[in-house]
Amino acid sequence: MKIKFLSVFLLVVLVSCMQPVPRKPVTKKTSSFMETSISLNKKLNEKEEALFKAIIQKDSLVTYITSSSGFWYTYNVKSKNTYTPQLGDHLLYSCEIYTVENEIIYSAQELGLQSYLVDKQEVVEGLRNGLKLMHEGDVVTFLFPSHKVFGYLGDEKKIGINQPLIYKVQLNKINKKNESN
Repeated sequence: MKIKFLSVFLLVVLVSCMQPVPRKPVTKKTSSFMETSISLNKKLNEKEEALFKAIIQKDSLVTYITSSSGFWYTYNVKSKNTYTPQLGDHLLYSCEIYTVENEIIYSAQELGLQSYLVDKQEVVEGLRNGLKLMHEGDVVTFLFPSHKVFGYLGDEKKIGINQPLIYKVQLNKINKKNESN
């Protein structure tokens, strides 16, 4: 009896001293989700680009410039000023936002006079890049693809999901960073 008890005890001790075997992680491939997302975004970008090219072609009397940031713009009024906004400059501007069908979403009166510290405040990417191309007194029309403005969220008010927009912006005043008002 002692030998049986001793052998069972010894077996239990040996088994309990073994190292636990770790479980292998379950891997799920997410590449299909990423590939689908990339494909959908490419199709959306191509669709919006074709839409803007049609708008530009229809408006043949106006010359649109393609920006290096991925949007188009034209000068409605071009001032003789040569200074463009730099980091930290304080800008005062007004704008109107339109659908690609040229229906107004937000009027200049509704939005009021806007204030912006260049690259120090949050503003949609397209407008941030567009304002840096302007001179004091310029009035510019921008054609922004949805990913340059409100993207897949919209503004949760009047601007929808993945909605390309037309901005008409007037840069009223540039207060240079090193100048006092």
